[in-house]
Amino acid sequence: MMMKKTLSLLLLGLGALPLAGCADDYAYGGRMAYGPGPYAYNGWYDGYYGTIYDGYWGNDGYFYYRRGMGDRVYIRGDRGHFMREAPRGPHNYQPFHGSMTPGPRTSMPHFNGGGGGGGHRHR
Repeated sequence: MMMKKTLSLLLLGLGALPLAGCADDYAYGGRMAYGPGPYAYNGWYDGYYGTIYDGYWGNDGYFYYRRGMGDRVYIRGDRGHFMREAPRGPHNYQPFHGSMTPGPRTSMPHFNGGGGGGGHRHR
């Protein structure tokens, strides 16, 4: 009987582990940390801000990017420089794609878990 109870508790605990990666945001001095990722992104970019390291599409329709791996804050790009769909007519946009993995204590405004919700709160 004790063995069954111990095994049941163990299985319940192990079952909760995958959910831990999808937990809501954790606050660290005003910054947020998110699940491990990676989160894929793609779109069209005109190069206005120079080389970008990675980014994500916010739930507000803007693309947020970092210039380097050590950056702790994602910057909101202007809709005139990042587009989800290919622009029509003559343009200087290039397709871009990649993935990002949030680091600890990273500020990510309007991040919703990579577009699928993933249990994260919307900002």
